[in-house]
Amino acid sequence: MSLSCPRSIVAVALTGLWINASEFFRNEMLLKDRWVGHYESLGMDFPSGARNGAVWAAWGFLFAVAIYSISRRFGLLRTALIAWLMGFVLMWAVAWNLNVLPTSILVYAVPLSLLEVFVGSYISLKCAPPAAADMN
Repeated sequence: MSLSCPRSIVAVALTGLWINASEFFRNEMLLKDRWVGHYESLGMDFPSGARNGAVWAAWGFLFAVAIYSISRRFGLLRTALIAWLMGFVLMWAVAWNLNVLPTSILVYAVPLSLLEVFVGSYISLKCAPPAAADMN
């Protein structure tokens, strides 16, 4: 993967902005009460400070790089599915294992995260279509 081309930088930047906006909407606007309630039931404070937000923003842009990288080899549906499995299913498995995942959010998080990754994959592929040689 080469991020030296302006198109690839734009693809990663726009995908990262989309991922972060989606994450913010889902977790801060739609599901915040469930997160806070779950953490309170564990006797913990839900982490929502600036440092925590910065780490999640970095995660969103790193995830955008991963989506871009996967999209160099696969088409839209495969890119989205592979990225979703890597980015969300693995994260939820770890969070569930640590007992910090409120499983009740999955009803909303699964379809919204699939949409997030599908749109992110679409943005990446549209902004910087892979060369035919990359798809082999």
